[in-house]
Amino acid sequence: MKIEELDLPSEAINLYLQAGIEELYPPQADAVEKGLLQGENLLAAIPTASGKTLLAEMAMLKAVKKGGKALYIVPLRALASEKFRDFKRFESLGIKTAISTGDFDSRDEWLGSNDIIVATSEKTDSLLRNSTPWMKDITTVIVDEVHLLDSANRGPTLEVTLAKLKRLNPEAQVVALSATVGNAMEIAQWLEAKLVLSEWRPTDLYEGIFFGDAINFNESQKFIERRHKEDTVNLVLDTIIEEGQCLVFDSSRRNCVGFAKKCAPVAGELLDRQNRNELEEVAKEVLENGETKLTETLAYCIKKGVAFHHAGLNSAHRRIVEDAFRNNLIKMICSTPTLAAGLNLPARRVIIRSYKRYDPNAGMQPIPVLDYKQMAGRAGRPHLDPYGEAVVIVKTYEELTDVLERYINASAEDIWSKLGTENALRTHILSTIASGFANCHKEVLTFLGSTFFAHQQESWNFEELLEDCLIFLKNEGMLEQDNEIIRATELGKMISSLYIDPLSASKIIRGLEKTTHVTDITLLQLICSTPDMRLLYLRNRDYEIINDYVMNHTEDFIEVPSPFKQIEYEWFLSEVKTALLLQEWINEKSLEKIVENYQVAEGDIYASSDIAEWLMHATLRIASRINPQLETECAKLEKRIHYGAGSELMELVEIPDVGRARARKLFKKGYSSRQKLATANEKQLAGIVGPKIAQKILAYLGRETDSNGYVEPETLENKKQQKTFQDFI
Repeated sequence: MKIEELDLPSEAINLYLQAGIEELYPPQADAVEKGLLQGENLLAAIPTASGKTLLAEMAMLKAVKKGGKALYIVPLRALASEKFRDFKRFESLGIKTAISTGDFDSRDEWLGSNDIIVATSEKTDSLLRNSTPWMKDITTVIVDEVHLLDSANRGPTLEVTLAKLKRLNPEAQVVALSATVGNAMEIAQWLEAKLVLSEWRPTDLYEGIFFGDAINFNESQKFIERRHKEDTVNLVLDTIIEEGQCLVFDSSRRNCVGFAKKCAPVAGELLDRQNRNELEEVAKEVLENGETKLTETLAYCIKKGVAFHHAGLNSAHRRIVEDAFRNNLIKMICSTPTLAAGLNLPARRVIIRSYKRYDPNAGMQPIPVLDYKQMAGRAGRPHLDPYGEAVVIVKTYEELTDVLERYINASAEDIWSKLGTENALRTHILSTIASGFANCHKEVLTFLGSTFFAHQQESWNFEELLEDCLIFLKNEGMLEQDNEIIRATELGKMISSLYIDPLSASKIIRGLEKTTHVTDITLLQLICSTPDMRLLYLRNRDYEIINDYVMNHTEDFIEVPSPFKQIEYEWFLSEVKTALLLQEWINEKSLEKIVENYQVAEGDIYASSDIAEWLMHATLRIASRINPQLETECAKLEKRIHYGAGSELMELVEIPDVGRARARKLFKKGYSSRQKLATANEKQLAGIVGPKIAQKILAYLGRETDSNGYVEPETLENKKQQKTFQDFI
């Protein structure tokens, strides 16, 4: 099927033709034949790199052409940013695209003026909770990675959000994009969608097992020259020599870093001078965007043409690695499986160095088939590679036969809803009532009956779970009942809007009511006691240190459990450990020192501070209702968590490009306010923060530098201050 034959705007067709897209892939043609451009609901369960995004784009372009609005839902912020950048090219067609991923208690009404809105499922849920007006104008909903309904963390939110969207906009077209799963038809039936199911790929995929110096495919073998004592390194070198790139997946961050370091010296020998020079520049950018030993290790590896990628890297480092790989500068990335879950980074060869993952309850366990298929599916870049290879490393012949049957010759598992627990339901029942989707027991049951969980159960019964959740929410003052009518109280509406677990709200309320002595650590431990906070693991060597701190600062905690209640007390110590990390962050301890003290990575610090900022904002809002005296303290802490700095630096860190470290340097040199910076000598300022940053600061403050370097001051009274925007997901 030719692109130019499609019922799309001529400008859009020309855009695709200019990009070299002239004909649809078979699964894409199947989707068009099943009504993609006529507004039919569709589920496309097809392999990675088989054209799912083009299906979404065509549906959105057709919707906008008809005067509609499209919502593109993704599971991850990084994926949202990637799609937003992709869709910005439609500006040449007069189509406006926007992205929304954070600020849970806002309605983001400004987004309504756009044609395509990209958002995470959590942000979409929060927009629905806050009754955002433009949500009713959505005519096409794209759901990327819909198989994540199976995720215990993200699945329930995605499921309830889709159920709400179907209720709010029953006429809207739903286009769901999925990996190939065992029960695709069941998901399609729930979505009332036609199914496009295919194993077709634009590039042939050869799946094999490396054992005995050879990749063993179903009908052939490929021997790999032994240049190094490690098998995986030999596979990487073989790929680079054949002018390909490879992704290596391993089970832990430490393994990923270790393998990249092991591979670096030998891989670097295969680079030409131009490649080395370009990688030197990439490495410099890495060093400019970090201050830890991990930053130095990453820069070293990149100079040699290899890298590692995991959630412990900061967002700038992840972006740099991804861009350098896309530009064929980096030849190998060793990653945890997170890379397989969303970002579009295909490679000639995918190497699965370990097909087992650590389960805290069961030790090392084989990964699901779906996870294997997602990783293997990254092999083969369309139009760039003649083929793709997915290779699993094994040590014994018994492993070889096991992997062959378990993964290569197997089909992906069925997807199962994770909504049927009180923990998952609690927040969604409150939001369903607070946002007006139900106002009595029967209506709540009817709404829950529209979920995937209900669709999967032959004799589903939410009654007991619903009753438990309703009792909890009423006891906590978040719901009230008048005969048959159930309403959210003002407190309940606020908790739903803030997008925190009602149990988190309950803990915060109890803490604010009990507290009489408040320090930073008091409030930090309070938010760390909530189920929404991601706690640091309490290692054996931590116990004595954290326990001693608690014993010496008992008065700073709202409530300290008895050490004789071992499980409860150790959980409390984990909360305190996490709170102490946050305290070091706001007290401007260096990132390297925090990394060393808590055995975390830079990315973990930023992730923890993001969540803590969100929870402190919620605490501030709750305090305004039940303990107004604490409002000021919460507001100060929220801001300090955002910037990772002391209160006296807030005026400085709000200036773009002045982070916590530069702000402290300026403060020590006497530049304690914007007023003082506004009259600063440019050369003196450059001596503190460097010439480029000095110029940026002065430009922001309304100063211009003439050709002789003279700086003309300007009053700041009417200068618009920068608004800060923080993503919490």
